[in-house]
Amino acid sequence: MLIRQTPDLTENDVTDKGLYYGRRTFMTAAAALGSTGLLGLDAAQAAPLATVKSPYKVDEELTDPKAIAGYNNFYEFGTDKSDPARYARSLKTRPWTLVVDGLCAKPQRFDIDALMKRFPIEERIYRHRCVEAWSMVVPWNGFPLASLLKVVEPTSAAKFVSFTTLVDPAQMPGQKDDFIKWPYREGLRLDEAMHPLTLLAVGIYGETIPNQNGAPIRLVAPWKYGFKGGKSLVKISLVDKQPQTSWNMINGREYGFYSNVNPEVDHPRWSQATERRIGEFARRKTLPFNGYGPQVASMYSGMDLRKFY
Repeated sequence: MLIRQTPDLTENDVTDKGLYYGRRTFMTAAAALGSTGLLGLDAAQAAPLATVKSPYKVDEELTDPKAIAGYNNFYEFGTDKSDPARYARSLKTRPWTLVVDGLCAKPQRFDIDALMKRFPIEERIYRHRCVEAWSMVVPWNGFPLASLLKVVEPTSAAKFVSFTTLVDPAQMPGQKDDFIKWPYREGLRLDEAMHPLTLLAVGIYGETIPNQNGAPIRLVAPWKYGFKGGKSLVKISLVDKQPQTSWNMINGREYGFYSNVNPEVDHPRWSQATERRIGEFARRKTLPFNGYGPQVASMYSGMDLRKFY
């Protein structure tokens, strides 16, 4: 059910449209983080992770860790890029349970710490492309979503995977605004969810993931626009029909279900042909599927990617 018809509301409109053009907001966000530790976090928020190397990496300069932790969209904490760094520090991420249910033989509840011990934590260096036309290179730490889904054994009826994030307005002040019908929802087709690139991230730069980046666990699908990556996940469900997703519910004309990075399909309000890499001044060309075409394009063979955007 749509929360309301809002044809003029876009993800770019609920943030400052100028944020990805300059450095002022990054400097504000960095100041909000403080100067403790690699990610600017205190010991209560950050802890080192034991990680293993992964072949999944891009040979590009990593984005400054304080930019990653201080410049992001997490509307549960507000609509400005620096709001998550300011307001997410009080989010309690322990205890934390992730439910995996739906069309599977073995639905389960997983304690986050047990889950992190169950699967090897890999370092994966991925490009991150926002629909707002800015980008980063992020060294995520996590494990393949496929590894978790195999544990619960999807049935033959499962065709899609839906993702649900935490609802707690007392901890997440942005949820007091109803422009999104909370909880934040996202979804993937089952083959997309099972793809080796699809990651459940629990860390960044070898430390536990900062609250403002989606602690304690978030989705990363690097060939899609960043809003597809639900943060602070509490539930993953295997379903037989395409699930509703938050931005598609707000404005389906501008935010399709698939949201693959496609330089040839502009957002109705701006071009997607180029992007602004955080930390750089010049714009660069946007790569189809964010550069992951050789790995993922076959999943969309025969599909009209202008229609299924």
